[in-house]
Amino acid sequence: MTDGDEEIDPDGESGRADGGGSDGDDSLAWGTIDSTVAYTCPAFAIRHENVALPGGTETDFDYLTEPPAVVILPFTSDEKVALVEEWRQAVGRMNRGLPAGTVESEDADLESAARRELREETGYEAGRLRQLTTVEPANGVSDSVHHYFLGENCEPAGEQDLDADESIRVLERNYEEFREAVRAGEVRDGRAVLGIAFYELLDEK
Repeated sequence: MTDGDEEIDPDGESGRADGGGSDGDDSLAWGTIDSTVAYTCPAFAIRHENVALPGGTETDFDYLTEPPAVVILPFTSDEKVALVEEWRQAVGRMNRGLPAGTVESEDADLESAARRELREETGYEAGRLRQLTTVEPANGVSDSVHHYFLGENCEPAGEQDLDADESIRVLERNYEEFREAVRAGEVRDGRAVLGIAFYELLDEK
């Protein structure tokens, strides 16, 4: 479901393990002295670390840790995009964006997670999914990792299967209309903006 519906294991693996190769031997690398969980809730945790900077100074650093997530740009057979609208309490407004959510332990792989999230949030099934890219959206303050998928021939196949705290409205919009809304700054959801931007960069759409 959107933004994570699994409880965080404070001592388990975080998105950090899924974010690419290590640069621990680089002269600019920080050293971790110790690491503890300062706060945890069902969607994320805050990790507190004591670190040694390259010059030898010791300080502390806090960051948000959460499981990897999938984001889907779903096209219907008539080239419309299935979008989601939902309330975002942190910014106090409705948000228009793409189906997205946490990879769960029972998902066989990332594609399975993307299919499940698309079905749960929209009720749509994808005829085909292919991975677009993987990004770290805020790696200055979080170990979040987002895996982007393009959905093709997505069609309604049933009812939504939402969490108790989710209220999601599904919209179909022409791709050009949504792209122009992103271009005009009318869509502020970072995952949606990045998904459209990367899709536009592809040589073959």
